[in-house]
Amino acid sequence: MIPAAWRKGEVAVVGLGKSGQAACALLRRCGLRVYASDVADAPAVRQTAARLAALGCAVQTGGHDSELIECCSLEVLSPGVPPDAPPVAAAHHRGVPVVAELDLGARFLVGTKLIVVTGTNGKTTTAALIGHLLDATGLGPKEAAGNIGLPLCTVAQRAEHPAWLSVEASSFQLHDCPSLAPAVGVLTNLAPDHLDRYPSVDDYYADKKLMYRNASAASRWVTNGDDRLALEMAAGAGGGGEHERFSLDIRQAEGFYDRAAGWLVLRGIPLLRRSDLGLLGDHNVANALAAVLAMPREADRDHIVNALRTFRALPHRLETIREVGGVLWINDSKATNISSTLVALQSMERPAVVLLGGRHKGEPYAGLGPHLAKARAVIAFGEAGPIVEQDLKGKVPLERGGDFADVMARASKLAQPGDAVLLSPACSSYDMFDNYEHRGRTFREMVEAM
Repeated sequence: MIPAAWRKGEVAVVGLGKSGQAACALLRRCGLRVYASDVADAPAVRQTAARLAALGCAVQTGGHDSELIECCSLEVLSPGVPPDAPPVAAAHHRGVPVVAELDLGARFLVGTKLIVVTGTNGKTTTAALIGHLLDATGLGPKEAAGNIGLPLCTVAQRAEHPAWLSVEASSFQLHDCPSLAPAVGVLTNLAPDHLDRYPSVDDYYADKKLMYRNASAASRWVTNGDDRLALEMAAGAGGGGEHERFSLDIRQAEGFYDRAAGWLVLRGIPLLRRSDLGLLGDHNVANALAAVLAMPREADRDHIVNALRTFRALPHRLETIREVGGVLWINDSKATNISSTLVALQSMERPAVVLLGGRHKGEPYAGLGPHLAKARAVIAFGEAGPIVEQDLKGKVPLERGGDFADVMARASKLAQPGDAVLLSPACSSYDMFDNYEHRGRTFREMVEAM
């Protein structure tokens, strides 16, 4: 689990969020010396530093010691640390191995079969749904791990390791996961994203493809049959294994949606009526198909069906908050890119006032224009507000919002009975909020106070 070479020196852990803290605890539990650092120096970070120091870690806040990192035997990265960050560059300069926290945790879960979900959109819902199904069938825990919030290093420290575990993996995590070998790998879809961090979309896709790097004849892969790029990636990954597809249109796919009959079909046999799946939008039908295909073959079919009926939308993902005066308010704060917002718009069965804005991530908004034809209006807000207005002006009624309270007031005034107000920003949240959860909570609290 821990190569002998890693024990010869200090291990650097970069980033003191949940993943970094879990990595520190696991490494100290194994008796390794740990230097942990974070560029932030806020009170909450200093409190974390004190807890890690009590575990025996050497901790630095407000920066990183590059010279010390160059002498370490290993560097462990939290998901939010960019690959060109100075501490990462320092490690590469001296040939220090760099791994993601996800990779470190996976090395300890030797007897656990990992169902790893990646893709541009839908991966969190799919990973959570797989966890829900594993729990219902008695094959694994309900809580999914990885990018969804539970560090793999936390699972690795538990007294008993599960037989199966659902794991969400971002492109950032996959970049530094040389030992990750999924028993089942799920590719939900591919679309441009994170162009504020990657030099090109090809670089972003290259990190996604790393899910397949340890493919073998025993691997199983589940791919979106309606996504040409995803199919090409899976076909070109090499390494062998069994491939299955899910589709909204292709009846020959192993999991498909029989729209005319209103059934989700698994390997040729009707599984669940669409009306029994309590999730909005075709994209969630695709997520459900991906999840059931990814399940272990020994999973009980009846238990899967019952679990699908009880699963509900995750917070901030097309989450229906409430209807006020005939207006339905929907929180899709997790939509931080154009393709996510497109999916949300395609799910709308009502005219909508759409809230777009936040911190720009590099993609133009003009592509949303055709999908906003039935929108009541767009309210552009945040740092990206001027760009949203420039790209969509003349294509849809549009207003510029001020602070978030002003945005909500404008939405309430514009929406008519029978409409929806959809927060699906197509941007990151860091201009006005701590993260997309903070943005979604603020939206929910304002709606609940109406």
